[in-house]
Amino acid sequence: MSSPLVGIIANPASGRDIRRLVAHGTVFDNNEKTAIVRRVLVALEAVGIRRVAYMPEHDFGILPRALTALNDHTFSLEAAPLEMPVLGTSADSTRAAQQLAALGAGCIITLGGDGTNRAVARGCGAVPLVPISTGTNNVFPTFLEGTIAGMAAGLVARNMRDGKAVIRQVPRLEVHIDGVAVESALVDVVVSSLPFVGARALWDTSVVREVVLARVIPGAIGFSALGGALLDSSYARGECTGMHIVLGADSPEVLVPLAPGLVTWVGVAEHRWLAMDDVVRFHSGTGTLALDGEREIELSPASIVEVQLCADGPYVVDVPATLEGAALAGHLSRKQVE
Repeated sequence: MSSPLVGIIANPASGRDIRRLVAHGTVFDNNEKTAIVRRVLVALEAVGIRRVAYMPEHDFGILPRALTALNDHTFSLEAAPLEMPVLGTSADSTRAAQQLAALGAGCIITLGGDGTNRAVARGCGAVPLVPISTGTNNVFPTFLEGTIAGMAAGLVARNMRDGKAVIRQVPRLEVHIDGVAVESALVDVVVSSLPFVGARALWDTSVVREVVLARVIPGAIGFSALGGALLDSSYARGECTGMHIVLGADSPEVLVPLAPGLVTWVGVAEHRWLAMDDVVRFHSGTGTLALDGEREIELSPASIVEVQLCADGPYVVDVPATLEGAALAGHLSRKQVE
């Protein structure tokens, strides 16, 4: 039986969109991503992982640099690039995830934002993810220290792959246009009046007509923060699902952190909670559809757009629960070495 395999998908293009110009988003350059991956690799090795496969890329060489930069550390694990064409698009992340799933990876660590993880989710199947935030508006990935992320991923791949308490399945939003499923989002689907994809990133609420959220998470940033701002006394922690929000310029307003350093009042005409399998049909009109914060699809006036809240999204590792479970199971203990 082969030793456990952990995959790494580090997006060299994440964290560099236009929201750094219109707001005050953190810039994650590729040197910082290399440093994060270096700490991930050290942690993977510490918990007994000996095989790593990673997505190749031509922009920077994050993984090769991480492997060669530790002058005082000789790795005993083997890290190899996946054999795949490099297109320099989100399709690379999807293809890498598909290959890692086919290779039987026990866990995939991602470095990127909501968009990167959406691409990975298309191909990872049931392989659980440990998403490290290096993007702009991040709801799906979190700001994890690479060392902790590596430990959790390695423990899941080695010892706790079937642990129901440490792996959870998150919802997704399935987008249908004219009755055909065309895309999926992990965080939000937003319809705007802008006719073209353009710079992709969407931050101006004056052009936004409607929003559908996969989850309402107080403390999030971006359009998903709208849901958090609309909470009232009927909200019960842990029981909320999705939400449909219709914006209106002359409506009551809520204060929303739309991007790092960008907080604004947003008029909300109406909103309603969504249960699993609920379907929202957007009002027709020319515009664009943004998925997880980026415009992706141009709509005609005749387009019929429906969004369904689905329970079968990707699996995500609960990092604190993993480390707690590993300690309780004795995986973080050993007898004194002579």
